[in-house]
Amino acid sequence: MAGLRPVIRGRGYARWSSTAAPGVVDDDAGMAIPAWARQDGGSVRFEWGPAGVRAVAAPYVVVVDVLRFTTAVDAAVGRGARVYPYRWNDISAVEFAGRTGAALAGSADPAGPSLSPVRLSQTSAGDAIVLPSPNGSTCAAIAASSGATVLAACLRNAEAVANWLDEQGGAVTVIACGEQWPDGSLRPCIEDHLGAGAVVSLLRGEPSPEARGAAAAWFGLRPEIEAVIRHSASGQELHARGCQADVDYALEVGESANVPILVDGAFVDAASV
Repeated sequence: MAGLRPVIRGRGYARWSSTAAPGVVDDDAGMAIPAWARQDGGSVRFEWGPAGVRAVAAPYVVVVDVLRFTTAVDAAVGRGARVYPYRWNDISAVEFAGRTGAALAGSADPAGPSLSPVRLSQTSAGDAIVLPSPNGSTCAAIAASSGATVLAACLRNAEAVANWLDEQGGAVTVIACGEQWPDGSLRPCIEDHLGAGAVVSLLRGEPSPEARGAAAAWFGLRPEIEAVIRHSASGQELHARGCQADVDYALEVGESANVPILVDGAFVDAASV
């Protein structure tokens, strides 16, 4: 992968309507963000989780939730499906899915869609899926509510997303969504740090110190990426749950040319917009 390159100024970002996921409410939208937290000195920025989305605004926001939300989104939009991110464990998802004619991932139907990217790689063009997620959905919705253009990246499509962003121009914030501890607090995870670093490492623009750190982590661990993620806490969790195939799929670095973009509450491939 190429290194960091000089900034390119380009077009604005009001080309798409990135309305928020309907099932996610930003409870902390009014929180005050100090100037020192905004990483305004760089046009390529990096932060963690929902609070990071609020703190580090940019015209473009990339959410990274490698295991498994953004990998699942990439798989589905690559098949021509629309993916509606939705709040985790929210019973209103059933009503929303019925109203939009979408299939609800994780429903009682064992043959239906789920958060598994392997399962979603078997969807068909025109399918609509409501995909609840405790991390990626929330970050995407918060970013969209700010007026940003929101994209979903993972290890499979990091290069495609970075190349698309370079064509647009403008500042970019890359968000490692992270996981959650049992008490609901953010658990930073290595797979999202490295997935975000993969995107950052390819973006043109002046990186903030935080973005430089994410890119350095990617460059340093890229040669052993499979072992690192398989043996990470998240990798071991999915292995114990019988989801090793999803981990294998997520580790196919650079295999996807899809650029999932949030339009009218759903992720679709940018090539179709």
